[in-house]
Amino acid sequence: MRQPHLNRTLVLEAPSRVADGAGGYVESWEALGTLWAEVSARTGREREAGGAVVSRTGYRIVVRGAPVGSSMRPAPEQRFRDGTRVWLIRAVAERDGRGAYLTCYADEEVAA
Repeated sequence: MRQPHLNRTLVLEAPSRVADGAGGYVESWEALGTLWAEVSARTGREREAGGAVVSRTGYRIVVRGAPVGSSMRPAPEQRFRDGTRVWLIRAVAERDGRGAYLTCYADEEVAA
């Protein structure tokens, strides 16, 4: 297995709920830190949602491993951000037996 080429920095973000003062909440995103990553496109498709065309592309994002329970270990329903680009993490798996790298399967949606 080849070594990944970690050539991009991505911000790892987790969802955060903040009380709105009226018994509900507002969901926002909290930055957990920055990770070096290798980002590779997998497959893509277009669909119509609410009268607009939405393009969804799957990505394989490889980052350095982190121990289970660490705030810097990506998890499903978190996301990566690079400026205005956002990738929602769907699944995370160890890339090798040593856990030196993690593979994150993520989707990016863009209104076309």
